[in-house]
Amino acid sequence: MSSTLPRDPYEVLGVARDADETTIKKSFRRLARELHPDVNAHDPQAEEKFKEAAEAYEILSDPKRREVYDRYGHEGLRSGGMRPNFEGFGSLGDLFEAFFGGAGAFGGFGAAAGGPLQGEDAMIGLDIDLAQAAAGMPAQVSFEAVHTCERCGGDGAEPGTPVETCPKCEGSGVLQVAVRSPFGQVLRQSICDRCAGDGRIPQTPCSVCDGRGRVVRPTTLSVDVPAGIADGQRIRLQGRGHAGERGGPPGDLYIQVRIAPDDHLIRDGDDLVTVLDVPAPLAALGGTLPVTVLGGEALDVRVPPGTQPGEVITIEHQGMPVLRRPTRRGDLRVVVNVVIPRRLDDAQRELLQRLADSLTDENLAAHETVGAKLRRLFGGRR
Repeated sequence: MSSTLPRDPYEVLGVARDADETTIKKSFRRLARELHPDVNAHDPQAEEKFKEAAEAYEILSDPKRREVYDRYGHEGLRSGGMRPNFEGFGSLGDLFEAFFGGAGAFGGFGAAAGGPLQGEDAMIGLDIDLAQAAAGMPAQVSFEAVHTCERCGGDGAEPGTPVETCPKCEGSGVLQVAVRSPFGQVLRQSICDRCAGDGRIPQTPCSVCDGRGRVVRPTTLSVDVPAGIADGQRIRLQGRGHAGERGGPPGDLYIQVRIAPDDHLIRDGDDLVTVLDVPAPLAALGGTLPVTVLGGEALDVRVPPGTQPGEVITIEHQGMPVLRRPTRRGDLRVVVNVVIPRRLDDAQRELLQRLADSLTDENLAAHETVGAKLRRLFGGRR
């Protein structure tokens, strides 16, 4: 590690100072799994973290290094020339290969060379509107998918011609190279570049897929969009992704739903929220006004006399269906926006002036606290 004050290796590996060799190795392998590139592709610190764990393991797994560290600490290792050195490795993958002979040596991080490989997952987007999300709908999705070549059946060979053992890797699908490292000479494995890890090559490549065994072609599928789905949620179609290799199963297809903003309604969980403009006189007198609901239809809403700005009128069961429970629905919350008239003519001004002059404290008394007023005006629910 580049730090001038390296951490205690026992602390790094999370083991006691009297831990035995098996405990140390088990702890290091656990950390290595957590820091493996397959699960840390987006962590820029993964390499440094693994180097720190590898240094700690190199110290504690070597009886001589461990004894020196226990007596004299890191300074003793430096003065004795026993500090691990990882500068000769170009990447985190190289470090893993030096310790474990390739990612596959961990188990669970990759398929064995020459064996079946599951196909990649596919991800596409589906754009719908809020009404469609509420109602649910069948949809057609199209994308470019990898399929097993029908002409060769996936083995890459022209029909009627043989598939032979790869002469470069002798059928193993991997190549082994001995390289020098800070830990001595180690064997590194890489996928054979001649057969791409299959261990076999077609004598005569398929004329359709050029020996790859797979082809890319446009694919259209039907998908049922469930009622109540939310923006950003995914629909998974198992086994409808890209085809696998060497007889491996296909991946999955993930459809990410994107719901366009609605002009009249905002979604809040299973509830819908809208704003109703109410003229000030009508807010005082009360009345009925239409409000736009799902699908663009109008629903009459009763505005009680004396309704204040920011008050919420709740209409039950007019919201979104609950996902996977379509018989249940959220509510529609109507936020009242009291509109104050502008640009009054003389007659209107006279009428309002007469009204203003006639108002008393009894007319204007509000039976709510300042906090309640602020919550109402700034979006709080009553």
